[in-house]
Amino acid sequence: MTDRTTSAAEELPGDELPDGAKPGGFGLSRVLGPAHIWALGVGIVLVGEYMGWNFAVGKGGAYAALIACWFAGILYTCVAMIDSEVTSTVAAAGGQYTQAKHIVGPLMAFNVGLYLVFAYTMLEAANAITFGFLIDTVANLTGYQGIDQRPFIILSIMFLAWLNYRGVLATLTFNLVITAFAFTAIVVLFLAAVLKPGAPLLAHAALMEGGLPYGWLGVLAAMHFGLWFYLGIEGTTQAAEEVRSPARALPFGTLAGIMTLLIAATLTWYVCSGLMPWEYLGQAGVPLFDAARLTGSPLLMVLLGIGTMFATLASANGCINDASRAWFAMGRDNYLPSWFGAVHPVYRTPYRSIIFLIPIALTFALGAPLDQVITFSILSGLLEYTFMPLNIILFRRKWPLDSIKRGYEHPFHPIPALTLLALCAVTYFAVFLGYGTQLVAMVVFYVIVSLWFHFWRYRFVDRASQFTMPWHRPQGY
Repeated sequence: MTDRTTSAAEELPGDELPDGAKPGGFGLSRVLGPAHIWALGVGIVLVGEYMGWNFAVGKGGAYAALIACWFAGILYTCVAMIDSEVTSTVAAAGGQYTQAKHIVGPLMAFNVGLYLVFAYTMLEAANAITFGFLIDTVANLTGYQGIDQRPFIILSIMFLAWLNYRGVLATLTFNLVITAFAFTAIVVLFLAAVLKPGAPLLAHAALMEGGLPYGWLGVLAAMHFGLWFYLGIEGTTQAAEEVRSPARALPFGTLAGIMTLLIAATLTWYVCSGLMPWEYLGQAGVPLFDAARLTGSPLLMVLLGIGTMFATLASANGCINDASRAWFAMGRDNYLPSWFGAVHPVYRTPYRSIIFLIPIALTFALGAPLDQVITFSILSGLLEYTFMPLNIILFRRKWPLDSIKRGYEHPFHPIPALTLLALCAVTYFAVFLGYGTQLVAMVVFYVIVSLWFHFWRYRFVDRASQFTMPWHRPQGY
């Protein structure tokens, strides 16, 4: 059983946190503030505005991508609201995994932990692939042809892993700077396109003539990549054990993050769909950079080129942070070998988990197609979002609002939970239309590892020490 420490400031629900790892008796450092939480959530996601979302245009046209953007925005707003309440109360490393351990049960917790690790590790690999592609694109523009992308993929992952190894404060401060730059670049491009004197740059009416080329089925299919606008905002929960005041910082950073992404997503769609025909936009590799090139401004080209690289690095950086925290938390609870539950005695980071996940990310980054890696990440995230409505409903039922203190109470319960569940069902069908085989394969994979956990690994878990929150235990726990 781990010891609990309380904040030096005041006793808020999220300030009562378990210590870090037991092997050396060291805990994770509580050094982060709300801005770091914002940088973690937005930093992971903002690359989706720079690339990937536009495949929704190819699925159903520009209007379909806009509808998918807003419906996915509703889905992730529900995610952010639910996460803000539960995480500000169950404030420990592992995020949704730790929530599932306390609220639902060990088998669900094990699966949710794997969803998190695979979602972030696959997204990290996708970002590394994209970074290599960007280096190749820049080299082609400057006259260097046929550059080998693999060294840049390896170097990007290794550098960011080293940064995470050295400390969470430096890691997320770095994310804060480059994420703010990437978001500012989107706003500057929008203002330049809208306020350009003389002949207008944007031509939505001419470029989007024809409305929905594939009808409403195209809108449904577009939901698959509509998630890419926001995928990863739920990663703010992984920093719960490393913030100075979880009850305030987590809700503020998460909700400010989803607001930022809603603005960035809408501005991105508006600019890109007004500068490029939907047929080209639907298959563009770097749509925001292409939009900057179409403005004819060298300054905007440089700004959006740097912004694209920064968004890619910020996303990969945040993914390493989040995947390692989930893996570390599972090791600390003996859901995985306890060796992974160690904290570095100097840097106070889960260094073994960080190192262990590097070769897995490199394997997928160097050997798997980008669309398959992206879909693996999306599906793992979608499975996690499906768990969240059950999680919040059981949380409210077992610990009503007046029974424990919460850092944040999301409104209109259970409407956000039911809305999230309905949108997840729609998105499953959308993914099945294009990647049905991969969806079935992933479900089979998670069933197999669930059986492994139930019949083998669970015997090593100390059941009596699983409940670490200072609440009354619900009946039957």
